[in-house]
Amino acid sequence: MPFNVHISSTAPLGYATPPFPSLYWPYKAKPGVANYLYYAHDIWRHTLLWTLIIFAVFHLAVAAFAVLMQLGKGKKAWQYVWAIPLLYSLVAGVEALLAGSIVGLILGTVYNAGYFKMSTWIPFIWALINVLILILSSFSIQGGL
Repeated sequence: MPFNVHISSTAPLGYATPPFPSLYWPYKAKPGVANYLYYAHDIWRHTLLWTLIIFAVFHLAVAAFAVLMQLGKGKKAWQYVWAIPLLYSLVAGVEALLAGSIVGLILGTVYNAGYFKMSTWIPFIWALINVLILILSSFSIQGGL
């Protein structure tokens, strides 16, 4: 007798998606303190939001450095220096939207396929990995990315 069983959700009864950012101290966490994500949409959303935040911080830090480099250039350079943070913010938003969406969707698909729960730290870690790959790929090295 064939027996088909399909598990539609691994989330516990009464599960509510934890609010963003929902990070907790993972070392010796007390029972009930840990927050988990079960649905692909929530995993994607947390990954995208963390990627947007971290990309914005890194790009605005670089934009501030670029603006500071214009201090000794005279008044002519200051005419266009206001565009640097705007351009860097725009680039950060587009890059984060693409990287966060792709990684978030892949994570959501993999975790749902294996019926795993995901700690809320995992999207944060993957956002850091995204920005580190961006920094690494900005260098022109032989055999690099």
